[in-house]
Amino acid sequence: YPRQHAPETHLSEFNLTEIEAMLGSYTKVLFIRDPFQRLISTFMQGMGSSPSFSSFVQDVLDTGQHNASLSWKPLVSLCRPCLVQYDYVVMFGFFRQELGHLLQRAGLPVDSLLPEFTDTQVQWTYSWLSEQMFSELSLQQKKQLSRFYRWDLSAFPFSSSLLAD
Repeated sequence: YPRQHAPETHLSEFNLTEIEAMLGSYTKVLFIRDPFQRLISTFMQGMGSSPSFSSFVQDVLDTGQHNASLSWKPLVSLCRPCLVQYDYVVMFGFFRQELGHLLQRAGLPVDSLLPEFTDTQVQWTYSWLSEQMFSELSLQQKKQLSRFYRWDLSAFPFSSSLLAD
């Protein structure tokens, strides 16, 4: 896009005409991850100060969506998929397959650029971990989390998410 801007410039700082021109000139890729897995990852990385996963989830719920950390804020509020037409949506757990396709579409050599992914192991581990962490939550917390992430669950194919039930 021809207008000079600093890397930290937010899209909202441009007018609608500039935004449309910029978005039309880029290939837009969105990386998504099951919201419950994002919560687990944030908790496991020690980004929450809570002693247990259940108390961490309660802190997240008490904070609300408007004051939520970027680590667990609903994706729909971060990436605006209803306003921005993404060219590609890449789901966590399918990186090797999807990034290979993306690189191929971009005309780049696939094999030499892709790192080694262990998607199957990652999916199995997160599936097991999700079930363990989910069992720690009260029924009320599960319902509140489903409501907290309802737009993500509607917008993206997280059909195997424990929150989708």
